[in-house]
Amino acid sequence: MTTRPIPRYAGYRYPAEIIAAAVWLYFRFPLSLRMVEELLAARGITVSYETVRQWARKFGPEIATRLRRRAPRRGDKWHLDEVVLTIGGRKHYLWRAVDQDGFVLDVLVQSRRDTKAAKRLLRKLLKKQGRAPRVLVTDKLKSYAVAKRELGMGGEHRQHKGLNNRAENSHQPTRRRERQRKRFKDPGQVQRFLAIHDRNHPASDAVRLLS
Repeated sequence: MTTRPIPRYAGYRYPAEIIAAAVWLYFRFPLSLRMVEELLAARGITVSYETVRQWARKFGPEIATRLRRRAPRRGDKWHLDEVVLTIGGRKHYLWRAVDQDGFVLDVLVQSRRDTKAAKRLLRKLLKKQGRAPRVLVTDKLKSYAVAKRELGMGGEHRQHKGLNNRAENSHQPTRRRERQRKRFKDPGQVQRFLAIHDRNHPASDAVRLLS
């Protein structure tokens, strides 16, 4: 008995499981497209790195969306942090929010590190999470407190460098990817990539979601 192809994979040479595995490898680990090509080749699967690139662009956002929809309710303690990225030779800031369990709530690439940028991140978080946090943990950047006050957010606000290790540690995979890519080239591309990359789920989940 033959298996009927999934409509969105009609016309593709490879089955959904292989496409999902390739996309997952690229976004989950600090691998280049050529490295993914070599890993697949070692398993007898001949796919060019350009094909992997096309799969990642088409199916990566779909994986992220499905994982986000099925994710359990996140914690009410938010850790916020920002780190400098050099993109196309210019300084940008990657703003990241994680909950007390280490799950990434959101990421936002911005060219500023001020109250306006902090408010933009908080607005995005409030809209996506549907509630304000019970506790907000940040470093000593004053923009967080101002943005929180202007948005009328209640809850406790803890500002201390040593309390925010969870958010700071979550930047490490991005730093590894930045070194592997020898600097990022475009802010929009970085935003799209990290929005997918930070959905840290097992390979089996990615395969199941794409199949």
